[in-house]
Amino acid sequence: MFKFVILLSVVACAFGAAIPEGLLPQLDGRIVGGTATTISSFPWQISLQRSGSHSCGGSVYSNNIVVTAAHCLQSVSTSVLQVRAGSTYWSSGGVVSAVAAFKNHEGYNANTMVNDIAVIRLSSSLTLSSTIKAIGLASSAPANGAAASVSGWGTQSYGSSSLPTTLQYVNVNIVSQSSCASSTYGYGSQIKSTMICAYTSGKDACQGDSGGPLVSGGVLVGVVSWGYGCAYSGYPGVYADVAVLRSWVISAAGSV
Repeated sequence: MFKFVILLSVVACAFGAAIPEGLLPQLDGRIVGGTATTISSFPWQISLQRSGSHSCGGSVYSNNIVVTAAHCLQSVSTSVLQVRAGSTYWSSGGVVSAVAAFKNHEGYNANTMVNDIAVIRLSSSLTLSSTIKAIGLASSAPANGAAASVSGWGTQSYGSSSLPTTLQYVNVNIVSQSSCASSTYGYGSQIKSTMICAYTSGKDACQGDSGGPLVSGGVLVGVVSWGYGCAYSGYPGVYADVAVLRSWVISAAGSV
């Protein structure tokens, strides 16, 4: 099983929203083993919503551009999309902006998950503040083993249908592309040149975290993409590699 991976949902809430069936991917993305946090600690984090319900995460790139995963934007029109920024809670607070347009990477492949990245243009600009900040794009991949964090409102265990209302995060370690594709882990040749991994035993992203930020050294190094299960031993979370895809993001942000 693939997973929509987002590492930030550790504190389950009885009032959490169910994930729309149409958003349950080939991937099961969620945050497992995480901790509740506030938006002030992750001010670039946004909730990408379909028809008012949280579906994916994303990162503020500029006052009107958000970076997310291409798999979050399949078979959907802008009319049902909105972005909530500047709030610890996906369902209230902060500011809500309609989506004017989005662009998926032209080379995105839903079967291999290569080039799983997209940009969104908001219909109204965000006012940057202590709770809404743009994050820079990595220009090179962090070293194998580097400290990183992933955040989101994804489920807290594989197969769960309940989302936490409060933003979650988890600390993980970077697994380089070559290491992730090695016999140390279980993916082998499924790890492609546009992917980077992160792994810590018992901690991972999960359903609802897809598209969200993997951050290391204060910059965006990955976009939650896929994985087997959530926090499965020997299977790191897999992310779109922002350093490799940086030039595409910059170009797409200027043309979307």
